[in-house]
Amino acid sequence: LAKGIENVRKRHKAKKFIAYFQVNTNTYADIVRLKSLYTEALRHPKVLALAVSTRPDCVDDKVLELLREFKQLKHLWLELGLQTANDETLKLINRGHTAGDFKDAVLRAAERGIDVCAHLIIGLPGEGRAEITDTIKFISNLPVWGVKFHQLQVVRGTPLEEMYKRGGIKTLNLEDYASLVVDCLELLPDEVVVHRLSGDTPRELLMAPQWGVNKFVVTDRIERLLRERHTCQGAKCLHTAID
Repeated sequence: LAKGIENVRKRHKAKKFIAYFQVNTNTYADIVRLKSLYTEALRHPKVLALAVSTRPDCVDDKVLELLREFKQLKHLWLELGLQTANDETLKLINRGHTAGDFKDAVLRAAERGIDVCAHLIIGLPGEGRAEITDTIKFISNLPVWGVKFHQLQVVRGTPLEEMYKRGGIKTLNLEDYASLVVDCLELLPDEVVVHRLSGDTPRELLMAPQWGVNKFVVTDRIERLLRERHTCQGAKCLHTAID
């Protein structure tokens, strides 16, 4: 945490920071261990908030009660990797959870006043515009506070790399990705906080698409497309209650 703070301080001239438990599944431990880790992070005098990233099937009620306690101390939110609301796709990419697991975790978090940020991947194998927008409609009718968009990225040393080499999958070009993100933004309620418009992977690990190494180029294209279409977030949003 101290090393990260120093790097960000130099790069962005920041003075206060968010302790972000990002890599891997950050609720996958016993409560005593989790409490120790979160407490240590929040004790840092320059830390104003805590963000915890995890899987929707690794958030039991004990974890949520712990997060609720910490939320009384400082700003806190929970990040859940949905990726897609299509269970067939989730099974194909071996996510090990369902859209129902995500919905259950979101509703239980909301009951405790915990904000949830959903992670989504655009361009998953077998998914087109219909499946992608269905995912947006799914989360738009849940108490989701924030969203992070990511393009499908082929990382070296993964099963996805083998599928890519065999021609089993294709990645999106920048224009198609930007168009899909704008479609999603139009359907997303305007009160939902968009934390991220694309993912970035270190160049040495990324096989495709190479345009993803510069997130500023991606953000610029999406913003220009919004202006070209004369549209904005929430322009086509219709709320429908999900039982």
